[in-house]
Amino acid sequence: MRAMITPRPTSDSHATRRLLAQVQAGQATALSTLLARHRAYLRQVVELYLDPRLRQRVDPSDIVQEAQLEATRRMDDYLARPALAFRLWLRRIAYDRLLMLRRRHHGAQRRTLAREAALPEQSTARLGQQLLDDGTSPSAQAVGGELARRVRQALLYLPVDDRELLLLRNFEGLSNLEVAELLGLEPAAASKRYGRALLRLRARLVESGLAGSQP
Repeated sequence: MRAMITPRPTSDSHATRRLLAQVQAGQATALSTLLARHRAYLRQVVELYLDPRLRQRVDPSDIVQEAQLEATRRMDDYLARPALAFRLWLRRIAYDRLLMLRRRHHGAQRRTLAREAALPEQSTARLGQQLLDDGTSPSAQAVGGELARRVRQALLYLPVDDRELLLLRNFEGLSNLEVAELLGLEPAAASKRYGRALLRLRARLVESGLAGSQP
């Protein structure tokens, strides 16, 4: 019999909480359904952070499958001591596997993969457009791939914590509540840090010659 779930604040959806309760109750198909609901998000995380030098040798689907198998093995422990929302717990398992994979192939001891993240062009350009939307269009100076390139370059100049926070919100699509939970912050503190990171990124874009001046 599975351990009882410890009550806690969570950013999990109602559907996820319902499925967790069914897993706890021993319903045979609940865990596979639960993992299937989160597979696309895990794939997104792996695609984002997989080291570019390993992309020809490593299939992201294999990493997702390994992460979900590890989650299955550790499910009883999670239900007994759920320190994170389920989606964030799965993310941590997948992210840790990416870190281990990087260390195995390159020997680099690093806690974050944010610097090497493969940022999708469309999402990256959209972030730049949003930051420079002050009544003048950045498209007059940089459009599409060029704007995405300038945003990627500006991100590299930010402190690693700022860069990581911007990736969590804008490329993983996590909510402020989820980011706060993942980083161990109060939601208000996470929101302030995100706002400051956006301002620093905008400043870098303006310094690079893109439209506008800081408000």
